[in-house]
Amino acid sequence: MTQPQLNEFIPPPECPVFEPSWEEFADPFAYINKIRPIAEKTGICKVRPPPDWQPPFACDVDRLKFTPRIQRLNELEAQTRVKLNFLDQIAKFWELQGCTLKIPHVERKILDLYQLNKLVNEEGGFDAVCRDRRWSKISIKMGFASGKAVGSHLRAHYERILYPYNLFQTGDNQPRATLTNDTKDKEYTPHDLPQRQSVQPQEICSIARRAKRMRSERGCVKSEPGEVCENRPNLRRRMGTCVAKPDPVRKTVKEETDEHDVIHEETVLHNTNNNTQSKVEQYMCLVCGKGSEEDRLLLCDGCDDSYHIFCLIPPLHDVPKGDWRCPKCLAQECGKPQVAFGFEQASRGYTLQAFGDMADSFKSDYFNMPVHMVPTELVEKEFWRLVSTIEEDVTVEYGADIASKDVGSGFPVKNSHFEVSPEDEHYLRSGWNLNNMPVLDSSVLTHITADICGMKLPWLYVGMCFSSFCWHIEDHWSYSINYLHWGEPKTWYGAPGYAAEHLEAVMKKLAPELFESQPDLLHQLVTIMNPNTLMNNGVPIYRTNQCAGEFVITFPRAYHSGFNQGFNFAEAVNFCTMDWMPIGRECVKHYRQLSRYCVFSHDEMVCNMACKANMMDVDLASAVHKEMAAMVQEEEELRENINRMGVVQTRQVDYEHLPDEERQCCKCRTTCYLSGITCVCSPGKMVCLYHAQYLCSCPLSNLTLHYKFTLDDLYPMMASVKLRAESYKEWLSTVEDILQKKDNKKRGLEEIHSLVEQAETKAFPQTSLLDQLRVVGLQADKVAVVAQQLLNGKRQTRYRSCGGKSQGQNELTVEELRSFVQQLDNLPCNIRQAPLLKDLLTRVEEFQQRSERLLSDDSPNSAELQNLLDLSLGLDVELPELPLLRERLEQARWLEAVQQASGRPDDLCLDTMRRLIDQGVGLAPHSSVERAMARLQELLTVSEQWEERVLGLMEASPYCSIETLDAALQEIANIPAYLPNCLQLKDAVVKAKKWLHEADALQLGGRIPVLDRLSELVLRAEGIPVRLDPLSRLEALVVDVQTWKESAAKTFLIKNSPFSLLEVLCPRCDIEAGLQRSKYKKTKEGTQTSKKSSVKLDSLYDVERALSESKDSASAMATLAEVHQKEMETLLALRATNESKLLPAENCCALTVCVCQKAPSGAMVQCELCRDLFHSGCVVATPELKYGQVWLCPLCQRSRKPPLDKVLPLLASLQRIRVRLPEGDALRFLIERTVRWQHRVQQACTEGLLEKVSKMGKNGSKISLHHEKNGCSFYTEHQCVPVQGLGPELEELMVEGFLLQVTLPETEQLYTYLLNKLAPLPARSSPCRASTKDDELQTASTKLHKKSGSSKPKKDSTIVQSKRTKRRKERSDSHHSEKAKKCCTQKSKSGGEESRRSCSPTNVASEPSASDSDEDYSLCAAPWCREPEGDEVNWVQCDGSCNQWFHQVCVGLSAERAEKEDYICISCTQPDFDRGE
Repeated sequence: MTQPQLNEFIPPPECPVFEPSWEEFADPFAYINKIRPIAEKTGICKVRPPPDWQPPFACDVDRLKFTPRIQRLNELEAQTRVKLNFLDQIAKFWELQGCTLKIPHVERKILDLYQLNKLVNEEGGFDAVCRDRRWSKISIKMGFASGKAVGSHLRAHYERILYPYNLFQTGDNQPRATLTNDTKDKEYTPHDLPQRQSVQPQEICSIARRAKRMRSERGCVKSEPGEVCENRPNLRRRMGTCVAKPDPVRKTVKEETDEHDVIHEETVLHNTNNNTQSKVEQYMCLVCGKGSEEDRLLLCDGCDDSYHIFCLIPPLHDVPKGDWRCPKCLAQECGKPQVAFGFEQASRGYTLQAFGDMADSFKSDYFNMPVHMVPTELVEKEFWRLVSTIEEDVTVEYGADIASKDVGSGFPVKNSHFEVSPEDEHYLRSGWNLNNMPVLDSSVLTHITADICGMKLPWLYVGMCFSSFCWHIEDHWSYSINYLHWGEPKTWYGAPGYAAEHLEAVMKKLAPELFESQPDLLHQLVTIMNPNTLMNNGVPIYRTNQCAGEFVITFPRAYHSGFNQGFNFAEAVNFCTMDWMPIGRECVKHYRQLSRYCVFSHDEMVCNMACKANMMDVDLASAVHKEMAAMVQEEEELRENINRMGVVQTRQVDYEHLPDEERQCCKCRTTCYLSGITCVCSPGKMVCLYHAQYLCSCPLSNLTLHYKFTLDDLYPMMASVKLRAESYKEWLSTVEDILQKKDNKKRGLEEIHSLVEQAETKAFPQTSLLDQLRVVGLQADKVAVVAQQLLNGKRQTRYRSCGGKSQGQNELTVEELRSFVQQLDNLPCNIRQAPLLKDLLTRVEEFQQRSERLLSDDSPNSAELQNLLDLSLGLDVELPELPLLRERLEQARWLEAVQQASGRPDDLCLDTMRRLIDQGVGLAPHSSVERAMARLQELLTVSEQWEERVLGLMEASPYCSIETLDAALQEIANIPAYLPNCLQLKDAVVKAKKWLHEADALQLGGRIPVLDRLSELVLRAEGIPVRLDPLSRLEALVVDVQTWKESAAKTFLIKNSPFSLLEVLCPRCDIEAGLQRSKYKKTKEGTQTSKKSSVKLDSLYDVERALSESKDSASAMATLAEVHQKEMETLLALRATNESKLLPAENCCALTVCVCQKAPSGAMVQCELCRDLFHSGCVVATPELKYGQVWLCPLCQRSRKPPLDKVLPLLASLQRIRVRLPEGDALRFLIERTVRWQHRVQQACTEGLLEKVSKMGKNGSKISLHHEKNGCSFYTEHQCVPVQGLGPELEELMVEGFLLQVTLPETEQLYTYLLNKLAPLPARSSPCRASTKDDELQTASTKLHKKSGSSKPKKDSTIVQSKRTKRRKERSDSHHSEKAKKCCTQKSKSGGEESRRSCSPTNVASEPSASDSDEDYSLCAAPWCREPEGDEVNWVQCDGSCNQWFHQVCVGLSAERAEKEDYICISCTQPDFDRGE
C-alpha cells in the first residue's frame, strides 16, 4: 500500500537566457553588468557563449579520483526530513520500551503519524479532540473521505502509538506503556539521521576555509557519554542468565534489510564463579531498596540501575524483550536535542570513468531506457516525487566540491600538464575561463591575498541522475558562475536576492524543527524544499536547464538549488564586482548575528584596495570610498565605546601574519582585521569590539586593544581614495565646461591634450565625455596639421606638365576652406594657424576671379593658362576652376601635337594616330578637338583598312598578280601616313618587276641561261610575295639541272670520292711539284681572293668562276682549253721530275715517294700517269694486276671513267635542258677533247708514228724492274711503259689518253701496243706463246689502223645529208615509210638478215645493191660517233634546222624517248659549237 498521491510537480517559469555577440563576450564583467538589471530580478540567468567558443577539456581524467557524498533523496527535503525525524523519535521511544514501531494503514494508505500528531496538537490535544469529538474533522483535514468512520480508526491509532509518547513528553506517567500492533501494520525502520549523516567530508583542500569552519561548527555527535559501559555487564534477570550487550550493528542504506531490527544474540554464561555471583547480589531495586526476587529484577541497558518489574509505575507483568531503559534513562534519551544534519561520505573512491559507468547504469536501470532517451521533464517530476516520499528510499552519490588545485581544472591553464594547441591558446587568457574570472582587474576578489577554494579557485562537480545541490546562497553573498563542460543537463532553481529573507522565513515556517537545532541550516547546503511549495507561499522561483557548454550565473544573495539529469562534469567559482561591496558588508553583519564564520575579512579587502588607490578604477574608487567611510565611522565609534568602557591598553599587530582561526571572535566568529580585544588570562582567544564583555571575567581595564591601523592611518587612506574619486569629478567638470563652451575664453590645444593624458595616466573610466574630449583633441590636431601644411605648402604633389594634382589627393575645397576657417572659430580651443588660413582664403578668392576672366576667352593663350596653373601651386586648396584650366591646357597641347604630326606624314604611323586618338578621347569635348579627332579617326580607319588589305594581298595563296598590286599601290599613294605593310608591298612590287625583267633578259635572243644566275633568280623569288609566272619554269629548270648533276655524279664519281663532279670533268689544275692537292673550298675568303685576281686559273674555284662568268659556250671552251694546256704542261713536267728520281745518281736515302713521303723500299708500284712510286702497303693496288693493265695512283684515278656511250646521253639530256652550268661546259669540253684525242690517235697511226716506236723498241735495251741505289733496294711489281722509248708526241698522246675521264678502246690498245713494243715480257714461254704475243701485237696494230681508216676527212655535210635524204626517199622499205620523220629500228621477228640490214643505214654500204660506198661513210653526224655494230642499230633525225641523222646511242637516247620527244642536235641548239671537223 502507498501513501496518498502527492500533487504533480509544476515547473516554475524559465529564467532569462542571454546570447552575447563576440564583442560583448570579450569583457565578462562588462557584459554581466549590462545584463544585471534584467538577470538580478530572477536571481539566476543562463549565458550561451558564441558557437565557436569551445574550450578544450583540460582535466587529467586519469589523475581525477574522488570520493562522492551519499544522498538519500527523501532526507533532503525539509518537510520530509521533519517527518522522518518525528518517526525516528517515536520509533526510538517504543524501542526503549522494548517494542517495535509499525506504521498502520488506513483506507489502504500508510497513516501519516506526523500530520496526525500535528493536527491533534493544533486542535488542543488528545483529550480536547475526544471531548469535542473532532476526529472526523481531523480525518477530513488528512484527506480521508467523510462518512467512513475513519475518525475512530485515527483515534485508536493515536491513542495506541502517539498518546503514550506525548504523555512522556509532558512528564505524565502513563497508565500502561504497551504497544500492540495489527498484522497489517508496516514495521517502521528508523533512519537514525543524526548518527548516520553527521559523518563529515574528508578534507580535500588544504585551504578549504569553508569546510574547516563548517566542521568546527558541528562538533562531534557520533557518541554520547554514558551510553556504553564496557566494564559493567548488561545483566538482566532472565532465568538467572547474564546477557552481554553487543555493539550496535549498522547496515548500509543500499541493503534492503532493516537497519535496527537486530536481534541480540543471547549468550548463556554458565559461570559458577563466586565472585561473579557476589556481583549480581549487590544490585538492589532503586524503588524498594531490596535485592530479593532476582528473577524479577530488571537491569537498565542505559545506566545499569536495577528495578523490580512490580515496583515500576505502571508495573510490568513480564520481563520485556530486547533493550530496556529505566524511566530516568528514557527521559534522558528522548530529551536529547537534534544534532546537525550532514552528508555521509561514500565508502569507496571513483575515477571519472568508473563513476560515469555507475551513473549511466543507475539511470538506465531506473527508467528502463537508454540514458539519452529519458526526457528531462520526466526526471524532474520523478525527482520531486522521490524527495517528498517517506516510503521510497533512493540513494545517489555526488562528487561535489572537488578542488581544482588538486586534480586540475577543466579549463586550460598555464604551466599545467595539458598541452594547449596554438589555436586554443586564447582560452588560457579568456576572461570566461573560471580560473581567470575571480582575479580579473574588475573583480574585487583580486585584492584578497589568500587562495580560497571555491571562491578564487574553482571547484569541480561530477554529478549523476538525481544528485542535487540544496538551497543556498554563496559565501559573502557573492556572485557565482557555473560552467557545464560536458554531460547531461543540470536543472537549476533560483530566487532573486530581494526574496532571500522571504524564502528563509517560509522554510523556517514550514520546518521549524530543523532550524531549532541548526539556525544556519540554509548555509549548510543540506536542505531542499519543493519549488512549488515555495511558490505557493509567495516566493518567486525560476528554473533553467543548463546544457553542456553553457554558463549559469547567480547574483548576490540569490538562493539557488537544483539537481543533475545524469552524468555530467561542471566547474564553478565565485566573483565579486564593485556593485557587490555594500552587499558584502551587509553579509558580514548577517554572519555576526548568526555567529557564522567569514571566509575572508571584508575590512582587509577594503584596506588592500585603498592602498592601491592611485591605480584604482575611479568608479571602484567611489565605491571603495563609501566602504571606507562606513568602515572608518564604525571603527571610530567602536573604539570610542571601548575607550569609554575602560579599555586603555593598546597594541599594534599585523593581522596578515595571523591565521584566520587565531583572529576570529570567539563570540560571533567574525574575522578581526582592524582591531580586536585580548586578555592575558585567555591566550589564543580574541573577540571583536562588539563583544568585548564576552571575552573573560577580568576587569575591562585588563583587556588590550589590538589594532592594525590607527585612526590617523585610516584617514589618509580614505582621503587617497576620495582624492582618486574626486579628482575624476574635477576632471569631469573641467571637460564638461570645455565641451559645453560654458566659458567664453577658449582653452589652448595643449590643455586638451593634458586632460586626455591625465585621464589615461590616472586610468579614468572610458566614458563618453572622455571619448568626446579625445575626438576634440584629434580634430584640433588634424585641423592644426592641415592648416600648417596648407600654409607651408608641404602637401604640394602637383606635376608641372599638366599643372594639376595627383589623383587620390584629398584636399579642401574652397567651400571647405571657408567652413574650415569657420570650424577654427567654432573649436572649443585655439590654434595658432587661424589668421594665416584667413589670408589663404583671400588669395584663393583672387585666383578664382582671374580664372573666370581667362576661361571666358574663346581662345586662351596656353602660356597664360600655364601661368595661372602655376599660381595655383601655392594654393593647397581644391579649386573648382583647375579642372577647366587643365582641360583647356591639355586641349591646346593636343591640337599642337596633332598639327605637328600631320605636317610630317612620313612619321605619322598607326601607333602615333592611335596614341593621339587615345589622348584626344581623354580630353574634354570641344569643337576643334572633335574636328581634329574626326580627321584622325578617318585617316586611321583608312590606314588600318589598307594595312589589313595589303597584308592580305601579300599573304594571299596563291600570290596576287603584279597588276593587282600596282593598282593597290596607286590607291595607297594618296594616304598621308606611314604604312609599313604598304611600304613592304611597294618594295615587293619593285623587286618583282626587277626580277621579271631579269628573267626575261635571261633567255632574251635565244640565250642559254647560266645555272648560277638561274638559281639566284629562283632564290630571290622566294622572298617576293608576288605571283611570278616564269618562276615555275625556272624552278623546273633548276630541278632538271639538279637531277642531271645527280645522274652525272653517279656516272663519274667513285663511291666516297673526295672529288667533286666539276673536279672530275675539268682538266686538272691542282698538279704541283710537291703533289699537294689543294682542296676546293668555296668560302668567303675565296670569294674575296677571286675578286682581287680574276685572270688566274690556279684553282678549281677560279675555273668555276670563269665558267660561270663566261658569256657563251665558246668563251667557256676557251677557258677550259687554257686550263687543259696548263694541265698538260704541268703533268709532263711532273712526269719528268718523278722519272728523274729513279736515275742512279739520285740519293735513295733523300728520295721521298708515295703518299707517305718516305724513301722507296721493297715492293713498289708506279703510276702510269704521274710516274711516281708508291709503296704497295700505302695504296690499294689490284692484287692480280696483269701485264698490259694500266695502274693509276689515287691522285690520278679521279673517276669511274665510264665508257663514252654512257657519257653521251648526259650531254644530250643537258642539251634538252638548255641551261649552262660549269659541269655541262666541262662535260662538253671533255667529249670534244675525247673526240680530238681519237682523231689524233688515228692520225698518229696514219702518219706512221707507231712504226717508229716499233723500231725504237727493237733497238732499245731492256728495262729492269729491280733497282738498287746507294744501298737502297726496291722493285716494282708492275711493268710500265718506259718513257725513254717514247717520243714527246707519243708521250703527250698517251698522257692525254690517261687524263681523259672516259674509257676508250683506243686508250687500252695504244697502251698495250706501246708496252709490248717498249717493254715486252721476257721470253720464258714456248715459241707458240711467242707467236701468240706477236699475234696480239699485230691485232692491236690492225685495230689502230682500222680506226685510222674510219677517221679520214668527211664529205661536206650538206652533200651527205642530201644524198642520205635522197636515198631514204628512194627506198620502199615498209619500216621507213612508217617513221615519217624519226626513225626507230624495229626488230625483225622472222630474223631475216635482209630486213635487219635495211633498217640500219650504217649497213647499207655492205649491201650488194649499194651504189656508192662513200655516201654510206660517216652517216652519223655526231663527231664522236661510236660506230655501233650489231644486228640492230637505232637512228634518230634532228628536228632542228639541220635534219641530220644520228645513232641513238651516240646522242644518248633510248628508243622509247626518241619515239615520244623531239630531238634537236647540239649544232642547232648551240650555233657556236665546233664539231671538230
